[in-house]
Amino acid sequence: MTKKLAMAVAALALALPGTGSAQVKIGFINSITGPEAPIGENLTNGVDMAVEDLKKQGVNVTLVKQDDTGKPQVAMSAMEQLATGDEVAAVVGPYTSATANAVAKLAQQYKVPQVVPAAAKEEITKQGYDWVFRLNAPAHQYAQSLIDAALTFGKPKSIAFIYESTDFGASVAGAGKDYAQKKGLKIVADEAYQKGAPDYRSTLTKIKAQNPDLVFMVSYVADAILLMRQSREVGLKPQAFLGGGAGFDTAQFEGEKDISNLVFSVTQWTPESSKAATAFADRYKAKYGKKPTYHAACAYAAMMVVGETAAKNGGDRKKIRDALANGSWTGIMGKVDFETYEGFTNQNKLVMPVIQYQGGKSETVFPKEAAQKKAVYPFPGWK
Repeated sequence: MTKKLAMAVAALALALPGTGSAQVKIGFINSITGPEAPIGENLTNGVDMAVEDLKKQGVNVTLVKQDDTGKPQVAMSAMEQLATGDEVAAVVGPYTSATANAVAKLAQQYKVPQVVPAAAKEEITKQGYDWVFRLNAPAHQYAQSLIDAALTFGKPKSIAFIYESTDFGASVAGAGKDYAQKKGLKIVADEAYQKGAPDYRSTLTKIKAQNPDLVFMVSYVADAILLMRQSREVGLKPQAFLGGGAGFDTAQFEGEKDISNLVFSVTQWTPESSKAATAFADRYKAKYGKKPTYHAACAYAAMMVVGETAAKNGGDRKKIRDALANGSWTGIMGKVDFETYEGFTNQNKLVMPVIQYQGGKSETVFPKEAAQKKAVYPFPGWK
């Protein structure tokens, strides 16, 4: 069977008029194994819940999962298979910035709609790719929300940056440095590190010597926990620790109560943001025995949007692409609307709230209209 004939047969099989249901095949690339697997698990859970909910709506999703192990080359091979072998209608994922950015190039090349659920690197939706869509907010919004919050709570004058030297870390920290300077903050340290290092105490001691008012960290979960443990060991005590999402907004980090308490983080989503969000969080906790992170919520929302859109358009890739570009959806993330603005293409606008861990629980403290609790500022020191 030729490729064109195979795709035509697949398209006819996708829509089942008169039966009240539709069959769609969707690819999902994620870090199922590898160093980012603890966060990847949240995305998998969110996607699985979406597939269950789509079925209740009459959309039967054949989900083709691919494990990128957190490596761009593996992610690209996965995309090749999904685009040309499995003939999926669209792809959700991958998780990390490096893998999502690598796959975006192939989505554009093979003309496969790709919806990125939770990768922050600015460039992903700044390359003019009209087959690539991003549901989550990009890197500069992480930095702006955290710095705006700190400037609202106190009067910091200086800031230090420590971040992993990956696409995600460099992108968020870069945006943070630009915004800090714009706001008149003096940058007293700029430290990139290789992720997974066993010891950051020398770097943290170097930062301590600069006596920064704010310490801005960008890490995935293992490094986020280690950085805070070793900050306590060296006695680093700024007015505030600012965690740039990712590893700082996870159940694992929240569970480390002795080092996570009073740390600020920025997030894409909170369970308290709407009734639909709360209901999702309750169902997630009942199913998986733990609270959902924003990664789970973003992945759930992305799969719901893709599943509904693919079903309505009979699995036709171009029709799906056009529908994503021109449609809007309302769900647990609020309104999803992929727009072209300020150099971004197909970028959903999303306000990122700031949370603070207080007594072992994440509390929304910024912006004012979303705040559930008053922020504790400045950081009182280690116990």
